[in-house]
Amino acid sequence: MQSLKPYYGELGVDSGMSPLHNPIQIFGSVHCALIEEIQPEVVSFHFGVPAKHLLERVRRSGAKIMSSATTVEEASWLEAAGCDAIIAQGFEAGGHRGTFLRDIDAQVGTMALVPQIHDAVRVPVIAAGGIGDPRGVAAAFALGASAVQVGTSLLFCNEANIPPLYRRVLRAAPPDQTVITNVFTGRPARALETRIVRELGPIAKEAPPFPLAAVALAPLREASEPYESTDFTPLWCGQAMCLSPELPAGELTTWLCSD
Repeated sequence: MQSLKPYYGELGVDSGMSPLHNPIQIFGSVHCALIEEIQPEVVSFHFGVPAKHLLERVRRSGAKIMSSATTVEEASWLEAAGCDAIIAQGFEAGGHRGTFLRDIDAQVGTMALVPQIHDAVRVPVIAAGGIGDPRGVAAAFALGASAVQVGTSLLFCNEANIPPLYRRVLRAAPPDQTVITNVFTGRPARALETRIVRELGPIAKEAPPFPLAAVALAPLREASEPYESTDFTPLWCGQAMCLSPELPAGELTTWLCSD
């Protein structure tokens, strides 16, 4: 990624990188065998679902299958593919967009998406994105959700295995500082706006395809994070990051369900 070379020079990192390689294995027989061994109650996918024969192996293990949808079209597709529940991921959600049929421009907010998906499918709908307090939970249930999925709220729990720097920056950041960017991995995801996002993105046309951009950024992260810098660090979080208190995971769950 040519645009990263000035940063390599700034940090004194060797820019003579070897060819980028994909560090993530595509879901396949090895993963199915592990699921058959462990026998989890639920297996959740993102970016669609794997091939039909793999999905059937997961189902035969006894697991319930769910996946993320960012549009009604995706929700209907997932139901037809055999998902037992649909995660309605709104635009507010932190981390990677679950989009797999259309461009992210088609994505809408959680509170508009949940009732539309609820009306379009027969399986349970799980609301996700921008939910960080009991009001959001109650609203999601009122709109037809059978459950709620939270992510960013859990980052403030002491059980969350994230670096202290990540937690400090997240707590201090203003609520309007998150953006959808492909700079960190090559695929659109919501994170805090950091230096690399401001200067190269948020959507960089030259970013390597997912997940190769993360490989290219890794040396910069390694060189800068020991100095308390998050210039090149993906700080995944949703738009409701300021709503949740710092509580242990069990207490947070009880609090979210308190209304």
